[in-house]
Amino acid sequence: MPISSGIPAPQFSLPDETGTIRSLAEFRGHPVILYFYPKDDTPGCTTEACNFRDDYSQYTGTGITILGVSPDNPKSHTKFKEKYGLPFPLLADDGHKVCELYGVWGMKINYGREYMGVLRTTFLIDENGIIVKVFEKVKPAGHSAEVLAAFKTKV
Repeated sequence: MPISSGIPAPQFSLPDETGTIRSLAEFRGHPVILYFYPKDDTPGCTTEACNFRDDYSQYTGTGITILGVSPDNPKSHTKFKEKYGLPFPLLADDGHKVCELYGVWGMKINYGREYMGVLRTTFLIDENGIIVKVFEKVKPAGHSAEVLAAFKTKV
């Protein structure tokens, strides 16, 4: 189960698609959308990422930073970013330690098969590093608009 709102966001450092280590602390002073997704270039993950891409100017116009996180490696993230023109960093959580830290690594069921994986979840973090809202069991289509609306009322 993901961590809840009202607490400081757990700190972490992960490589982005270029291999550059990025930490949550470097974005202090700006609101952050931290979204966890299962896998690059799959239908739901592509829909979610492209919705954030399409709304990107609305986010950056208000100083919001978007960070995507999945267990894929930096090379996979590079291909995904280039294929879809994604303008925000994708962080590689190889070994899913940050997913576990945020409580989004858990049991999933697909076509009757049980396995461990990323539970699609988004965290809205304010400029002081406090989690202000958690979106669990995210439906990719329309999620970006939902997040934008929440930021307008919470941050």
